[in-house]
Amino acid sequence: MSGIELGLAVFGGMLALMALRMPIGVAMMVAGGGGFALIAGWIPLIAQLKSSAYYLFSSYSLTVIPLFLLMGQFATKSGLSRGLFGAANAWLGHRPGGIAMAAIGGCGLFGAICGSSLATAATMGQVALPELKRYNYSGALSTGALAAGGTLGILIPPSVILVIYAILTEQNIAKMFLAAFVPGILAALGYLLAIAVYVRLYPEEGPAGPEHPLREKLRSLVDIWPAMLIFVLVIGGIYTGVFTPTEAAAFGAVATGLLAAVKEGMGWQGLKECLLGAAEASAMIFLILFGAELFNGFLALTRMPDTLAGLIGGSGLPPLMVLAAMLVLYLVLGCVMDSLSMILLTIPIFFPIIMALDFGLTPEGTAIWFGVIALVVVEVGLITPPVGMNVFIINSMARDVPMLESFRGVLPFLISDGIRVVALIAFPPLTLWLVRLLG
Repeated sequence: MSGIELGLAVFGGMLALMALRMPIGVAMMVAGGGGFALIAGWIPLIAQLKSSAYYLFSSYSLTVIPLFLLMGQFATKSGLSRGLFGAANAWLGHRPGGIAMAAIGGCGLFGAICGSSLATAATMGQVALPELKRYNYSGALSTGALAAGGTLGILIPPSVILVIYAILTEQNIAKMFLAAFVPGILAALGYLLAIAVYVRLYPEEGPAGPEHPLREKLRSLVDIWPAMLIFVLVIGGIYTGVFTPTEAAAFGAVATGLLAAVKEGMGWQGLKECLLGAAEASAMIFLILFGAELFNGFLALTRMPDTLAGLIGGSGLPPLMVLAAMLVLYLVLGCVMDSLSMILLTIPIFFPIIMALDFGLTPEGTAIWFGVIALVVVEVGLITPPVGMNVFIINSMARDVPMLESFRGVLPFLISDGIRVVALIAFPPLTLWLVRLLG
């Protein structure tokens, strides 16, 4: 059996283990370890386990992950979601569909602090769903807007998935954050436009809320200035060189922790819950990272990624066709696994192929551009039928809304996402111009 045949066979076995509900990190360890032993033997596998664990978990770059996760935990505990939604509602709620637009705005702002799509969707859902219901918004628009808005947490920096992609592909984390800004803003604007078009077609599904006086609008900005200051200091500190990403994450975690203590009176019990939540999430991510490291070691022995890159590079297929096939596969994988697992599973195979193709960009530009596009499509997978994690989370909070109605509600946002993906592929400067300007 050739290396590529063995690689494909083990890859298929790993997907089968995942389908049998084995944890993804464990499935990657079993498949990668088994394949490694078949090629090199058990003694080299044991040596690989020892060295891989040490070199992976002693990496300074990985320290940014638990710190950003802790920052997100504190942000959730601090009640920022209420203030951010209230501010967005004060400025947008009087328009047709305005409260749904406020939910998108609140999700975007909270995602900039939290960095997690599922946490953004869950937290903003608790705050915004009662308001949407109170003003007689349809179940489809309410749940669809919140499910789509939650995806902004994965793209708008700081983003844990962007950090992991940068580590896997040896890219600069600050440049990855810069590259994600414009696509993230385009996502938010596209969702607002989708709501505006939707309520023009179906005005009864998104009635306008009450007009807020100017004094109340300005007061709402006062309520959220600490969150915005933290975001500016964290992201601005990275780009100006004042902080490394890890130092910025540490500063953000401490600042949001103090904000939670002062604003919401978070005590020792709340602190313990935040630390435990960040530790559990970090342990889950690190287990998957270790499984991916072992599986990548097996792939390196088979030379499957390099062989596929050579075959596709010499096939004469247009680079954009290869990219499109990868993005379709991301949508399919989104039906069975979460965004982090998709990135860790596919990047070791896809990245060498992409780097072997000519898109008219520098190697660094290609790596950054592909990373952002992959992240955008992974984000779309969170709301794509028949299985969209964000849709399930929001629908579980709105028990009176049928699941089919929630998936109908995300269709306008999927159309917006499709247009955005095409634009990012067709015009790479949308992703790279900030990097070239400030990088």
